[in-house]
Amino acid sequence: MKELVVLSGKGGTGKTSIVGAFAALAKNKVLADCDVDAADLHLLLSPSMREQHEFWSGQVAAIDPERCTRCSLCEEACRFDAIHNFAVGRVGCEGCGLCARLCPANAIRMNDNLAGHWFISDTRFGSLVHARLGIAQENSGKLVHLVRQKAKEVALEERADITINDGPPGIGCAVISSLSGANLACIVTEPSLSGIHDMERVLSVCRHFGIPALVCINKHDINEQGTRQIEEYCNRHDIPIAAKIPFDRRVTEAQVEGVSLPEYTSDTHITGPIEQVWNTVCAILRDRTL
Repeated sequence: MKELVVLSGKGGTGKTSIVGAFAALAKNKVLADCDVDAADLHLLLSPSMREQHEFWSGQVAAIDPERCTRCSLCEEACRFDAIHNFAVGRVGCEGCGLCARLCPANAIRMNDNLAGHWFISDTRFGSLVHARLGIAQENSGKLVHLVRQKAKEVALEERADITINDGPPGIGCAVISSLSGANLACIVTEPSLSGIHDMERVLSVCRHFGIPALVCINKHDINEQGTRQIEEYCNRHDIPIAAKIPFDRRVTEAQVEGVSLPEYTSDTHITGPIEQVWNTVCAILRDRTL
C-alpha cells in the first residue's frame, strides 16, 4: 500500500479539485482529508457517515467558584487575558496551567479539552477519513496524524492499493504531519507570485524529509511568464512536472454541483491533463515499488 499526499503551499490553487478528480480516477483506494482546519473534500464527495469519534487534545483551565477566594491572582498572571470575573474563557485559554500553579486556594483545575471530531465515511468513490477541528482549537498536526493513521488502518482492512491524502496549505505543523513518511507528494501550484513562492517553500520541506515530489501547474495559461518560471525552477532541481492544466470555468461549475471534474465533463481538454498527472503518479509509485 502506498501513500500519496497532495499539497499546495498555499490555498486556492485547486488542490482539493485535483484530489476529487483522483478519487474518480483511482480504482482501489482510501481517501483522507488532512486539511482539518478547513476541510472541504466532503463537499465534492457527499459522504455518508459510518463512524464518529471525539478528538481530545490539550487542557483548559476551570475555576471552582466554591473554592475561589477571588484574590484575582490568576487574572493578573494570565498572559492570554483569558480570565474575567473569576471565570475562564474557553477561546482565550491556551492551557498553559500557570493559573492552576499560582492559585493559593487550589481552586483551578486543568480539564481535558474536546478539540474536535474525526469521521470514517462512505462515498461513491470508497471510504473517506476526515475530521473537523473545533473553533479556535490548535494541535491540528496531532489530528492530521490521527486521520492518516486511521486512513491506513481502513486501507489495510479493505486491501486498498493507495491512500490519497488531501493535505493542508502552507508549510507548518499540519503540513509536516501530513507529509512525513509519505511515499510521494504531488504539489499543485499556480503561476502567480505567491503560488511560485509557496511552491518553492513546500518543495524544500519535501527535500528536508526526503519525500519525492512532482509538480502539477494548474491554470498554467493565466500567466505564461510565471509558468516558465516554475518550469525553470523544476528543471534546475530535477523535479518532474506531471502536467499543465489550463484554466477552465467548468472546474468551478463542478464544485458548485458537488461533483468531481471527471464526473462533470468528459472534455479531454481539461480532464486529459489531470489524467496525465494521475498516470504519472501511478508510474512513479510503481517504479519505487520495483
